[in-house]
Amino acid sequence: MYAKRIIPCLDVKDGRVVKGTSFVGLRDAGDPVACARLYDQMGADELVLLDIMASHEGRGTMLEIVRQVAEQVFIPFTVGGGIKSVEDFTVMLKAGADKVGVNSAAVRNPALIAEAAKKLGSQCVVLAIDARRIRGSRAKDTGYKPETLADTPAECLLNAHSRYEVYLNGGRVPTGIDAVRWAAYGVQLGAGEILLTSMDCDGQKDGYELELTCVVSDAVSVPVIASGGAGVLPHFYDAFTAGKADAVLAASLFHFGELSVGQVKEYLCGRGVNVRI
Repeated sequence: MYAKRIIPCLDVKDGRVVKGTSFVGLRDAGDPVACARLYDQMGADELVLLDIMASHEGRGTMLEIVRQVAEQVFIPFTVGGGIKSVEDFTVMLKAGADKVGVNSAAVRNPALIAEAAKKLGSQCVVLAIDARRIRGSRAKDTGYKPETLADTPAECLLNAHSRYEVYLNGGRVPTGIDAVRWAAYGVQLGAGEILLTSMDCDGQKDGYELELTCVVSDAVSVPVIASGGAGVLPHFYDAFTAGKADAVLAASLFHFGELSVGQVKEYLCGRGVNVRI
């Protein structure tokens, strides 16, 4: 059985690590290269490095930071934000990243997943999904303007049974796409891992969105990383058991010293979860 992974996430804006609540109210959390080095020393299994403004601002990912992180750490790390083409994947991998996450561009052009997987291997392709729970009728939501997504199969779109919707550009743009069906379709195209973030739970510290994580884990055959909501040690255990996650992402708890990677691993190990100590 594969060991469960603990993955700190570095959300980067203007060259600094930041963290907010439900994607807003950002606080400074330090230098990304220094943070990455520290998490490597602390025993993190992997890192995720996200340029959270790249897609919204229509630019590429911070390449120099990626290079510097690659020089400082010995654990695998994923880079995401502003990835639009297979060439972008290649540039990030050559800069030292082990995997590349794609979100907005993949929704607008699903063929990107297949092209990247074919050229670089599925193990390099992480499909990032930012999802929000659907409450009430979408037709009644004032100002609801989903993306026009001509290349998205009809079976991925929201229907009467949908519970979660995919959002783009750092949670700013609703799509009308069912998050669970989109995850399954992304894996069918070639994604080798799903990075699943609950926008509702992000930064709230009330626990991961277990229902979402569980249904996506059941729907796909690749590892699922649960993201958004960790607040106390039992939340990590719940994500692995009730949520069926293969890995958990956390940010503010680690950035601001509320918990360490070692504390989380010791807690999980004491409850029978297979982690690397």
